[in-house]
Amino acid sequence: MIKKSLYPVVLILLLLSFNGMGQNFTRQDTLRGSITPERAWWDLVYYHLDITVDPSDSTIKGSNTVTYKVLGDVTAMQIDLQPPLRITGVEQNGNVLSFRQDGNAYFIDGLKNQGIGTIGTVKVLYEGKPRTSPNPPWSGGITWQRDEKGNPFVASSCQGDGASLWWPCKDHMYDEPDSMLISVAVPKGLMDVSNGRLRKVEKGKKFTKYHWFVENPINNYGVNINIGDYVHFSETYEGENGPLTMDYYVLPKDEKAAREQFREAPRMMAAFEHWFGPYPFYEDGFKLVQVPYLGMEHQSSVTYGNGFQNGYRGRDLSGSGWGLKFDFIIVHESGHEWFANNITYKDIADMWIHESFTAYSENLFLDYYFGNEAAGAYTRGTRMNIQNKEPIIGVYNVNQSGSGDMYYKGANMLHMIRQIVDNDSLWRDVLRGLNKEFYHQTVTTQMIESYLINHTGINLAPVFDQYLRDVRVPVLEYARKGNTLFYRWNNTIDRFNMPVDVSINGKDIRLNANESWQTFEVSELNVDFSVDPDYYVSAMEIK
Repeated sequence: MIKKSLYPVVLILLLLSFNGMGQNFTRQDTLRGSITPERAWWDLVYYHLDITVDPSDSTIKGSNTVTYKVLGDVTAMQIDLQPPLRITGVEQNGNVLSFRQDGNAYFIDGLKNQGIGTIGTVKVLYEGKPRTSPNPPWSGGITWQRDEKGNPFVASSCQGDGASLWWPCKDHMYDEPDSMLISVAVPKGLMDVSNGRLRKVEKGKKFTKYHWFVENPINNYGVNINIGDYVHFSETYEGENGPLTMDYYVLPKDEKAAREQFREAPRMMAAFEHWFGPYPFYEDGFKLVQVPYLGMEHQSSVTYGNGFQNGYRGRDLSGSGWGLKFDFIIVHESGHEWFANNITYKDIADMWIHESFTAYSENLFLDYYFGNEAAGAYTRGTRMNIQNKEPIIGVYNVNQSGSGDMYYKGANMLHMIRQIVDNDSLWRDVLRGLNKEFYHQTVTTQMIESYLINHTGINLAPVFDQYLRDVRVPVLEYARKGNTLFYRWNNTIDRFNMPVDVSINGKDIRLNANESWQTFEVSELNVDFSVDPDYYVSAMEIK
């Protein structure tokens, strides 16, 4: 996802519910955010979402057929759908099943009592007017707009608020279907663009139905609908895993601008395949789809509304000048194909896995094309957007994400870890290894931390605890006495230790600092001391 600038360049805040530490959580929070017994006994195998979207009255009507594998004793099945939408019926093998509603959760009773390992199917019918997003994509829902010719221009966005805002599903990130068919009927003359590849188009008198098939696992909020009077153009990118189709859908008036600006897409692909490994969804292709909001990381169907210009709506969020060297939405949202869509958090409390790595991908894009100094300057510049008010990791099992600092504080942490590793070949191998090790998987913070620690060979646990679970920025205190330099970390968690690169009288030195005073002998009486600016720390001389 992306952040929204509330004050030009200086202040970045998210309008998602990042701030909630210490609040009282409700039963609805638990039903949404935890692996309830009614979720735990079944594993998602396949969805077929089959709907009609009518912009004339802002309604959606249809069904979601859920195919699942039995993991344990069959009880009630939890399916989530948020008002004002409502489930109107549930069927299994021709039988009508009863269901009961508890807020946003529906519990389906009377399911066939199948044995462990068997496959079952339930069809959930629903209808209504989904919530209209008041501020997409930061507040979820459907955006109902019209283009300059008066044609409907409609799109979904729902990260944080949940896919159950517009379709019934198992609305928890830990479980993904192995594949999915998305069938969307729209008024004649319009087109729906969704995830995956277009398999079939059915033309009716008033509506046209588009069938999109997703061959790979897909997270709930990654599923999208985009409806408009689109024109289409495409190209083939010769990637690490062979030819990759790259398709672009835009409004007719913007085709010329899009053909020019979307040259950024294969540049992005080259940089990210270099750093992260092969694009994770060759079978489903890659799409950029114009929408009536800023953009979002929908899997294989990345949405775009950045005005066909570089920067973030034409601005450099780092103040360094380097932020105008690339189209922020194309680079950032596409970076999520690796970190969000390939590697997906199990619990939204670990949303930093998506956003820290993807904010850091902006650094790596610049590094690939402009070098390490440009990348470092950009990332250091984004520090002005960090607030350090709440931890980056949120509250587990209640659908509560952490602080918006997961973007640029997280990116600075990863950039700093690269300095600590001090081996760019190894660092690249680690990033590529993450995407190979956790290919198409849902993960926890502990899994990512352990991988980085094990594969760098460095004990990064204190670094993660300090930057993900605490709000303080470490201070490297130092004092000079004769030919001795004294140094230690302060303003840190207990037993914090982290190596740091410094310059002493013009010579680069690595200090293995901890909370205790340590010494370093120098030849000159007057010590010129500075910390490598690529470390997100501060330094203070103690007189």
